[in-house]
Amino acid sequence: MSERIPRQQIYQLQPALANALLSLDKAAGDSHFAPLLVHLVKLRASQLNGCAFCQRMHAEEARSDGEEQLRLDLLAAWHEVDGIFNERERAALLWTEILTQVATAPVHDSQYAALTEHYSEKEIVDLTSLIIAINGWNRIAIAFHLQPI
Repeated sequence: MSERIPRQQIYQLQPALANALLSLDKAAGDSHFAPLLVHLVKLRASQLNGCAFCQRMHAEEARSDGEEQLRLDLLAAWHEVDGIFNERERAALLWTEILTQVATAPVHDSQYAALTEHYSEKEIVDLTSLIIAINGWNRIAIAFHLQPI
């Protein structure tokens, strides 16, 4: 494999990139989502994108904030399990999957409507911002082959 740009240099070469993604993260953070919900969203998008660096980082952050290992272990199969993730989390995870995989399927009005049962319009915008940001971070980590160690 060819040599990649070291992590620290990516943001030195293009500081606006990190600042833009941090702004999206902050916008979502300003909505006062529960930290564990934020971790689940970031980790699920990272799983879907195959970003090892972000998966490890967000799993560690989630555990540090008190997330149960069982929930982390079952996150990739959240559709399959009952009683592990609450309805608000399930709605956020579904929205995460829809937006992360938007290139393969359109966003349907019914999917948006289902989300409004659990989130306000402002929260939906904030959640969308969070999902956009983690997808951006994932793409940087994957493109520059950032390692999870």
